[in-house]
Amino acid sequence: MKRLFLFICILVVSLMATRCGSNKQESGNSTTASTDSSKVSPSHDTVLMLAGNNSKGIGRFKDIQLTHPLDAKMVSNGQDIYQTKCFACHKLTNEILVGPGWYGVTGRRTPEWIMNWLTNTKVMIDKDLAAQADMAVCLIRMPNQDLTDEQARDVLEFMRKVDGKN
Repeated sequence: MKRLFLFICILVVSLMATRCGSNKQESGNSTTASTDSSKVSPSHDTVLMLAGNNSKGIGRFKDIQLTHPLDAKMVSNGQDIYQTKCFACHKLTNEILVGPGWYGVTGRRTPEWIMNWLTNTKVMIDKDLAAQADMAVCLIRMPNQDLTDEQARDVLEFMRKVDGKN
């Protein structure tokens, strides 16, 4: 009986790890970034219904003024931060690695939510519905990256560049 229970536990953990770490999407969804930002994976549709895409998250950021056009220096700084702190867990496509892919994130989340997420991760995971829904997909808590407000703003600008924003 103990062996059967152990086998079932190992099987369940293996299936969850495979689902979160897999680069393949179910039922024919593309695994590469689409140029159509209106295509959102089913898990994000659920998040949008639960939390709404107008949520600003939980934290001190209530109104972020975006630059138009993109600030090239901020984009470059954000890309550097991505390469040192983020790329091990996040792809620039819509694929799940350890965490969700970044493609389309600026269409799914407000700038305020992204900034609050980057600078207030623990509280967001504990209290924000959208953050909790994302965590339910991958089962891994994002560690606090200790980004300053300026660094978080640079990462946001890089995310906008990834999404093709001008």
